[in-house]
Amino acid sequence: MMHTLPYQRPPTLYRYAERQWLERALLLGEFRLRPVVSASCLTVSFSKNWDAQLFNVFSGADCCLVIHDTEAFGERLHHAVQKVLPSWMGIDGAVEYGARSPLGAAFSKLKGEAIEQEWQFAWRSTQAVAHLHPITITLGNIENYAQLRDRGEHCI
Repeated sequence: MMHTLPYQRPPTLYRYAERQWLERALLLGEFRLRPVVSASCLTVSFSKNWDAQLFNVFSGADCCLVIHDTEAFGERLHHAVQKVLPSWMGIDGAVEYGARSPLGAAFSKLKGEAIEQEWQFAWRSTQAVAHLHPITITLGNIENYAQLRDRGEHCI
């Protein structure tokens, strides 16, 4: 089995959610960064695997956003966040399950969550921040390297 290094993006990323939100992600490049208070950062996560079981893991998921060019996507996402949050630093990498990740607390999760096989993007402020709030980032249309798959469809 090949292991992905934390800095080596997987060839494909998957995001399981309600179709209405994933349509916005595909057509507008809209993604919501969520606070991880314990790590003082904002994150957005994807799965490294296509797994029909993940539709059951994520409440209300009936669709999957499949990103085929993860390098282009990752660079666009980091650039879009940098424009909105210029004093924040970003990193992305694989989440470690049941162990402390070298990337920090935001990339460390319980062993029981390992089915998610997450690739996470995270940003931390270079200055003190009193409160973290969710923020929505817009990249623009990503249809040239992403697509939607419904729950019953097979994904290649």
